[in-house]
Amino acid sequence: MSQSDELRGVDAAPEELAAAPEELAADTLAEARAEASTLTSRAGADEAVEADQDAATADAAAAAPTPTAGKGSLWRDRNFLTLWSGQALSQFGAQITELAIPVLAVLMLDATEWEVGVLNAAQVAAFLVVGLPAGAWIDRMRKRHVMIVADGVRAVALGTLPVLALSGALEIWHMIVVALIMGVATVFFDVSNQSIIPSLVRTNQIAEANGKLQSTEQLAGLAGPAFGGWLVGVLAAPLAIFITVGTYLASFVALLFTRDHERLRSPDDHKPLVHEIAEGLRWVFGNPLLRRIVGTTGVANFFGTMSTTLLPIFALRELGLTPQMLGIVFSLSAVGGLLGAIATPRIVKRLGEARAIPISAIAFSISPFFLPAISLVPALAFPLLVVQFFVMSFTILLYNITQVTFRQRITPPRLLGRMNASIRFVVWGVMPIGALLAGALGTWIGTVPTLWIAASGELLAGLFVVIGPFWGMRELPAAHEEHGTGGPAAADAEVGRGTEPGR
Repeated sequence: MSQSDELRGVDAAPEELAAAPEELAADTLAEARAEASTLTSRAGADEAVEADQDAATADAAAAAPTPTAGKGSLWRDRNFLTLWSGQALSQFGAQITELAIPVLAVLMLDATEWEVGVLNAAQVAAFLVVGLPAGAWIDRMRKRHVMIVADGVRAVALGTLPVLALSGALEIWHMIVVALIMGVATVFFDVSNQSIIPSLVRTNQIAEANGKLQSTEQLAGLAGPAFGGWLVGVLAAPLAIFITVGTYLASFVALLFTRDHERLRSPDDHKPLVHEIAEGLRWVFGNPLLRRIVGTTGVANFFGTMSTTLLPIFALRELGLTPQMLGIVFSLSAVGGLLGAIATPRIVKRLGEARAIPISAIAFSISPFFLPAISLVPALAFPLLVVQFFVMSFTILLYNITQVTFRQRITPPRLLGRMNASIRFVVWGVMPIGALLAGALGTWIGTVPTLWIAASGELLAGLFVVIGPFWGMRELPAAHEEHGTGGPAAADAEVGRGTEPGR
């Protein structure tokens, strides 16, 4: 299960939060129907939000953005649509590369299990190495500017791979170096991206914006892998990667034309880097609900990375699927993610925001057993892969939208970057370790036994939220309710003021 992260929010009134799901469901469903007729499908998993109310109000007045978005649907907000269009294109391109990179490594370079593990670890190692300081740095910078630079770096770095491949000089270590560079750029891009929404839209539109971006990611997944599989088959993997380079450049241009209303913190508010990192960590781990969410997400990402690391070898070598077939599997399974994004507001309304988290965690903790079980019935590999990815992506989207919106809602604006970075440091920082372990175990005991170990480990992920206070609640606390509990408020009182979301 390849998980990724987050949604944001400050402090919304209960009636605003109650109204948001119905608006989100209607808007997302209408857009999905309009787009789905021209797209295929795909699944992707994750990356699955003050001291007292007076302090929070003061912070909001001093540091919170004043976006110009109207109170209506964001589909009528030109500024949000500029950002959204660039993100939609880059997400589409990322889906293509997600297939083209492993095909390039496994089939063209004949990479071993260990080499594939190192390559996967390189892609996410930056979250472990620079994740925490990146959050503190980003909280001192304009987040949109950080995203612009990161997009440019990713386009240039990724563009070297097809050039080397077409010249016959490409080696696996080239791919690892590029993965490391892109990983660092992605840390800065993603943490900024997770923290920028409150500076673009109104507080009562944060859930809608997050849902739209998550839905778009799934819509990109509808077409990206199938199109990528076709490109790999017709043009070869290196040329398919050129398409992704173009989409990163399109995102770069869209960000240039996006206007945010972020206000930089005063230099007088800057504390030593170590202190600011600690402030973000205290904000996250001082909240008992966030601690449990981080625990579930981190364990799921660790063992999920083991599975996804060996998936290309398992599917392309052991099951004998072609790149085109694997792309179609991903595309068909993405329907689950799209439906999960569409259904989340209705599910949350029926079950309650708090209970939706353990219920979704139970589902995505069990579904990984489908993957190694396919080795027992290889003739059914195609439909079983579709079912497994469908269930995973549906439940992960339900989990991510719910918990990320909660995190964003309770986190003060000045701490959003550090909150996101702190959570990602944990839940993405474990991923390179999982990838390396998968490569080592795959080499030692084989691919299928390693997949069984990974599935068994993922079963533990849900325990953090399943055994906890979520069942006894219907709605998760709002910002002012959190500060009244003594959890994050107490931690915040020790260090100042902070913010946080992640996954």
